Amino acid sequence: MGASKLHRWLALIIGVQLLLWFSSGLLMSILPIERVRGEHLVARESGETLAPAQQLVSPAAVLRAAPGPVRELRYTSLLGRPVAELTMADGTARMHDARSGSPMARIDALLAVKVALAAYRGAGAPARSATLVQTASTEFRGKLPVWRVQFKDAETTRVFVSPANGKIVGVRTGTWRLYDFFWGLHIMDWKNHEDFNTPWMVAFAAGGLILAVAGVVLLYMRWPRRRRRKVEG
Repeated sequence: MGASKLHRWLALIIGVQLLLWFSSGLLMSILPIERVRGEHLVARESGETLAPAQQLVSPAAVLRAAPGPVRELRYTSLLGRPVAELTMADGTARMHDARSGSPMARIDALLAVKVALAAYRGAGAPARSATLVQTASTEFRGKLPVWRVQFKDAETTRVFVSPANGKIVGVRTGTWRLYDFFWGLHIMDWKNHEDFNTPWMVAFAAGGLILAVAGVVLLYMRWPRRRRRKVEG
């Protein structure tokens, strides 16, 4: 097969995906990443600080009440209540009351709604109760289970709250969903939107490289050349 014919066939097969790569890349570069993350609607960090005058239990007392080895201990605040947040050796999170050192119950649906509402900066109203998500999806692929609180606004904002420590671990908006859709097209993982090394991706990337090389070969073959005039003796 000649270079010209190979180039035409590759252009026909790969051209559509190249168009998707360029258009999706352009869209993702235009959308501000802060808006994709929903930072204009939800403040993930509460900004609450512990008052210096508060009487907090010592770290040693918290560690004694822990059920196992602790990797990290930090004092923080949850909706105005001082808490000791523990990261266990296995990576799981737990909360203890920072005044008494006793373990706290996991975040329930009502408290998850309060956490999401306290961080929300939009004009919508939250659902009356949170939904416990226990199955991974393209919308949330983090640690499960997790509470999902949905707001009634133009972006259909959804806030994901960890039941272990009350942290906001995900914010999903209409802008995020648009970005994620084009991201899936860009990496050619149409189901999970996370695998960058799919066979389709490798095949079309190799095909695009061959297409470019074939184009260079054609350009060289068709480049006009000056003929040297023969000098008559």
